[in-house]
Amino acid sequence: MHTNTDSDDVTSFNHSSSPTSSSPQKRTVYYVQSPSRDSSSHDGDKSSTMQATPYFHSPMDSPLHSASSASRLSGVYNSALTKKGSMKSNDKGWPECKVIEEEVEYGDFYHEREGLSKRTQIFCAAIGFILIFCVFCFTIWSVSRLYKPELSVKSFTLHNFYFGEGSDLTGVATKMLTVNCSIIMTVHNPATFFGIHVSSNPVNLMYSEVTVATGELNKYFQQRKSNRTVSVNLQGSKVPLYGAGASFAGLVDNQKIPMMLIFEVRSQGNIVGKLVKSKHSLHVSCSIAIDSHNNKPINLKHSLCTYD
Repeated sequence: MHTNTDSDDVTSFNHSSSPTSSSPQKRTVYYVQSPSRDSSSHDGDKSSTMQATPYFHSPMDSPLHSASSASRLSGVYNSALTKKGSMKSNDKGWPECKVIEEEVEYGDFYHEREGLSKRTQIFCAAIGFILIFCVFCFTIWSVSRLYKPELSVKSFTLHNFYFGEGSDLTGVATKMLTVNCSIIMTVHNPATFFGIHVSSNPVNLMYSEVTVATGELNKYFQQRKSNRTVSVNLQGSKVPLYGAGASFAGLVDNQKIPMMLIFEVRSQGNIVGKLVKSKHSLHVSCSIAIDSHNNKPINLKHSLCTYD
């Protein structure tokens, strides 16, 4: 049998593709591979491998243009392969593409995405601290409400008393009263961990619905778990009695004048600076029978006063 060699194939191809051929024949495309870079694994293929160049079917295609385009495409392809993965040659010398290996590890990527930023962490920490601090302050405030100051009016002393005729600022004639007196009371602070600021609204001595003398407790600070005795002076000068003057005159002759002592004591404890405050108020009302001719202190029993 006749064996076709490479030279015979080339000669046959040249004759069949000559312009004098009467009938068109199907053209055969040949690829020749360039020598491998790995000299140790492909020593036997060095003489028979060349760079692969595509054969152009159309006579209008320029070999130079096609070669240039192929070169550019090859450069882009090789660049892409260099970035995304690596190539290796198989046993036959043909290029074999390796599975593309991403440089980024998705586990770390998603881990970073799932994590909180520093700003978010600081914000969450601040919110947590505020919530804990609010709970702490509320607890302290709730406990402080149990420590309500205790007050007791001990005595009443009449220093000066004058009743007579007179006229008010508009010139209307009426009965006039001048009173100078004082009260003594004790204040107890049962709180074990904070002191209190004690003050009061005006302390009024009233006959019927008329205020005949008034005074005010000077504001002071009282230590924790302590008792303190305080005094309040009440004064009333030329107070017009109007319609109550007639009945008041009859009581003066009998030397017993019923009056009411009415006031309110307020306390405030600053537990956590001015952020947490403990406030209490106590309304006091005492019944007093005044002797206009007696300047001795009148002891006020606890039953004669109401504290609420």
